[in-house]
Amino acid sequence: MSLPKTLAEDVAKNLVMVAKLLDEEPERAYGYARIALRLASRVAAVREAAGFAAYGVGKYAEALAEFRAARRMTGSSHLWPVMADCERGLGRPEKALAMAGESEVQRLDKAGQVEMRLVAAGARRDMGQAEAAVVTLQSPELASHSVQPWTARLRYAYADALLAVGREEEAREWFARAIEADQGGTTDASDRLAELDGVEFVDALDPDADQEDEPQEDESREGKPERDSGPEPEGLRSEGPRDDRDDEDGVSEH
Repeated sequence: MSLPKTLAEDVAKNLVMVAKLLDEEPERAYGYARIALRLASRVAAVREAAGFAAYGVGKYAEALAEFRAARRMTGSSHLWPVMADCERGLGRPEKALAMAGESEVQRLDKAGQVEMRLVAAGARRDMGQAEAAVVTLQSPELASHSVQPWTARLRYAYADALLAVGREEEAREWFARAIEADQGGTTDASDRLAELDGVEFVDALDPDADQEDEPQEDESREGKPERDSGPEPEGLRSEGPRDDRDDEDGVSEH
């Protein structure tokens, strides 16, 4: 609303493209964000979008600078978790952990507080404090049977943290609970659970796998040279059990 109409429309179109491409084509999203930033660097929404675009391609210092600018313009604390996760990305988990204890966290909504907890647990793991990461994730939100947009990710992070400290049976249970809450397929909990159950998948499009699956010709026919029988056809099979980036972290998530 602060921009002339034509300029506002141009900026808006670029922001739409950032949102559309951010998950699947982050490099292209980053390009559109830079255009919007060049057109309207004094608009908080542009700075925030530029921050997420930079975050999406791993430019954490740039992302942090944009998030800080947006926060100065709006006075809002909603970017606090992803700012902390940028600190992790820059190799400063201690700073991220310190931010988890700041008063800004109390001003976050429930989703933001869960994000902050995920970032803090990731920071603990970055610092080699795997057991502390497990404790960090233990919360009323984790124990709740209510399914919220963040429930699957929280349960997944807890399962991953349990696995990191060797509590495999508990990890299996929490991966299963993550699957129950993950209606949108935002995590790979089903794959992780399959790994724990010893299930191995073979890519049906892999030409090597196709070659292995082809039936062998009858070697007993006259005139055919002898050759090795080759490997047995490989498909879905079960074996014994075996182990966010960490991801969890995050924004924050990265």
